[in-house]
Amino acid sequence: MAGYVPGRQLQNKAADRSAVPSRATTAGKPRANAPRIAALGGGQGLSASLSALRRLTTALTAVVTVADDGGSSGRLRTELGVLPPGDLRKALAALCGDDEWGRTWSEVIQQRFSGTGELGGHAVGNLLIVALWEKLGDPVAALDWVGRLLNVQGRVLPMSAVPLDIEAEVRGHDPARPAELSPVRGQANVAVTPGTVQSIRLLPDAPPAVPEAVAAVREADWVVLGPGSWFTSVLPHLLVPDLARALVETRARRLLTLNLAPQPGETEGFTPQRHLEVIADHAPGLAVDAILVDERAVTGGAFGVADLAGLEKAAERMGAALVLDRVAAADGTPRHDRELLAAAYDRIFRTHGRIGPWR
Repeated sequence: MAGYVPGRQLQNKAADRSAVPSRATTAGKPRANAPRIAALGGGQGLSASLSALRRLTTALTAVVTVADDGGSSGRLRTELGVLPPGDLRKALAALCGDDEWGRTWSEVIQQRFSGTGELGGHAVGNLLIVALWEKLGDPVAALDWVGRLLNVQGRVLPMSAVPLDIEAEVRGHDPARPAELSPVRGQANVAVTPGTVQSIRLLPDAPPAVPEAVAAVREADWVVLGPGSWFTSVLPHLLVPDLARALVETRARRLLTLNLAPQPGETEGFTPQRHLEVIADHAPGLAVDAILVDERAVTGGAFGVADLAGLEKAAERMGAALVLDRVAAADGTPRHDRELLAAAYDRIFRTHGRIGPWR
């Protein structure tokens, strides 16, 4: 590529790309009419996105996967039959403010008990969330109470009110049979498979969506999907029927944020375009307005030198403009820099419209 152009866009010619002045800011308090945003995902990827988006708006709703079955979340889920709280906790921590109150509570709820006893390994925030679930009997109300305690900038919702399992079709899960397809059940197992994930499904099949999560998607100005573990954090939202239908029917514009690197054990060996093809295969009716890709990740970085023509073609299949920008941390690790990511999001929101009183 000849040089770097901030926010360089490879656009779908059929798409409407008229610029609308932004009413959000990347520093200080968001304006009162900043965009309504629903961010979908789980784990560290969603946390990175939320940390950036809360710099642009307080009208922010995180819709979080509930299929984790490992670690503290898995233990609580097995013992008490509750939703796995870990990804919800991480989202709440990401929405804490940068003042002393926010920083302190963010650290407290992420703190894990040491030792090998019954509390060993449990995160404080997981226990707090589960305690409120048991007291109130309402997962949404309980998360709202935790959000009030932490003074979070936004709202955190589970995508479903029932715990889910992920079952993947994996080629070569048994290294002795590299061509064989086999089912692998459980988020923790799928995340570390030595094989290549072909597809996933949720158990139970066609789970119910949380109504507030569906409403957040339908009422948003923008829906942001990704980054995150592609098969276990990003794709599950597309397999909850009411949520998937809302994603297709919403008047919001849709932004897909690509990961900075393939994930060992889940998307090992995937090209950037393969990531997009997986989304399109699992949700063929979903159109996307913009796809954000870190420029350095596809020009000799973690993905090697990407086939930009192939990447653009994969984006066009989804009806999207491909936006190349610099959003990775400067230390070379596959982490998003929250300030750079916020600035990139803001540029996309301005360039692709629907910010301010567009309704």
